[in-house]
Amino acid sequence: MKILVVGSGGREHALVWKICQSSLVDKVYAAPGNAGISKLAQCIPVSVTEIDKLKEFALNEKIDLTVVGPELPLVQGIVDEFLASGLKIFGPSRLASELEGSKAFAKNLLKQHGIPTPSFKVVHSFEEAKTYLTKLSPPFVIKADGLASGKGVVICQRKDMAEDTLAKIFKDKIFGSAGEKVVIEEFLDGKEVSVLALTDGKTIAVLEPAQDYKRLMDNNQGPNTGGMGSYSPVPFVSSRLMDNIVKDILVPTIHAMNSIERPYRGVLYAGLMVAGNKVKVLEFNVRFGDPETQPLMMRLKSDLVALMLAVVEQKLDRIEEIEWHNESAVCVVIASQGYPANPKIGDVIEIGKRMGKDVQIFHSGTAFSCPSPLRSGNPSPFRHPPLRPAPVRVLGGIASRYNRDGTAQNGGEKLVTAGGRVLGVTALGKDRTSAREKVYSAIKQMSFNGAYYRTDIAK
Repeated sequence: MKILVVGSGGREHALVWKICQSSLVDKVYAAPGNAGISKLAQCIPVSVTEIDKLKEFALNEKIDLTVVGPELPLVQGIVDEFLASGLKIFGPSRLASELEGSKAFAKNLLKQHGIPTPSFKVVHSFEEAKTYLTKLSPPFVIKADGLASGKGVVICQRKDMAEDTLAKIFKDKIFGSAGEKVVIEEFLDGKEVSVLALTDGKTIAVLEPAQDYKRLMDNNQGPNTGGMGSYSPVPFVSSRLMDNIVKDILVPTIHAMNSIERPYRGVLYAGLMVAGNKVKVLEFNVRFGDPETQPLMMRLKSDLVALMLAVVEQKLDRIEEIEWHNESAVCVVIASQGYPANPKIGDVIEIGKRMGKDVQIFHSGTAFSCPSPLRSGNPSPFRHPPLRPAPVRVLGGIASRYNRDGTAQNGGEKLVTAGGRVLGVTALGKDRTSAREKVYSAIKQMSFNGAYYRTDIAK
C-alpha cells in the first residue's frame, strides 16, 4: 500500500512512525512533513489546506489511503473531496467535523441529546457577553467558537480579566473569524483526561486514555497552549469509569451525529473532566490529539493501518480487539522561546546520540536550514526530501541535492527550529516514573537557544 499522511507536526511524525511498522505498507508520503518525518517518508511541498493539490497527488500516485492529521483540512472538507474522487481517506466529513469546527454546535448537540457537559451560553457580541458575566461567579471559562490551534480557551479568575479577554476576542479580533461567536462555560474542578475512539459510525473501538498538559508552565500556570506533554495510561481512569464514558458519552454522541445525518467516521477525541465518578465533556476534537498521539503510538501494539482501513471500509466490527503494550509512555514537549504568543524560529537544534532504545524524538516545528545563499537567521524549511539523491525544490527557491537521510550532500545543512512546539520527546518505561526518568534524561542531551519545557509532566 501507498499511504499519504497530511500534516507537519509531532502528531503526524508519530503516525508516520507507526504506519511505517505495518506489514501492509510499501511506501509513505507526507505533505508537507517536517525534518523528522523526512527520515521515514517522502515529503511533498504541499500545505494541508491545498486540498486540490493533495487530491491531484493522491490520484497521480495511486495512493491507497490518506490519513489526515490536523483539524483544518477536515473542517474545510478534504474528506468529501477525496471520497468524491474515489479515494480512500481516514477522517470525518466536513459536516461531521463541525464537532470541532464549532464549539457552539458541539455544545448544543450535547445539550439536545442529554450528554453530560458543563452549563454554557453562546454569545454573539461583547455587550451580550458582558451582561451574561453578571449572572456568573468566577472563574470564567471563555472559548472562541472556531478553530484556534488549541489556544482559544481562556480561564479568567476575575470579572475584569474576563471582560478584557472578551474585548480582545470581539473587538480586537485576536482569533479572527473563530471568535465571531463565543461560548461562556461553567468552570469545573476535577481531573482532565483525553479519551480517543475509532469509529466507522456503527462500531466504536476505544483507545487507551491519555492525559495532556495544556498550560505553558509548571503547576498548570500560564496561558493555554497546543499541549506541553502527555502520558498514558492514566491511573485514575478505572475500567468502570471507562465503561461509563463509553456508555454515557461516546455511544450517545455517535448516535446523535447519525440522527442529524452527519455520520461520524474516523477518530473521535473527547476532552473530559472527571470529578469522582462523574464525567462531563469539555470539548471534542475530530482528529488524533497532539501530544496524546505520541505516547499512544508508542504503546499501541496492533497494526494502525489495519485499524484505519477497518474504519474507512466500515468493517470495524471485524476487529476483535486492540492490543497494547503494558508499559507506560510519557511525552514532554520542548518549545521555542516566546511560545505560544510569538515563537522564535531559526535556532540550531543539537541532539545527542545516546537516547536509548525506548526513547523516540517526534519532531513538530523543525526544518533543515540552507546556509547559502539565504541570509543568516532566515532558514528555509526543507520539506521535499526524496528517498534517493535527486534534484528537489526547497521552499525559499533554493535547489540542491540531498542524501537519503535528508542531509545536504555538502554537509552544510543544520536542523533548526521552525515552529512553537519543536520536539516531543517520548519514552516507554515499566511504569510512569520509569518512562518519565527516561524522557528527562534524554532531554538533557538536547539544546537550542531559548528551549523551554515543563518539568512536571506525569509527575
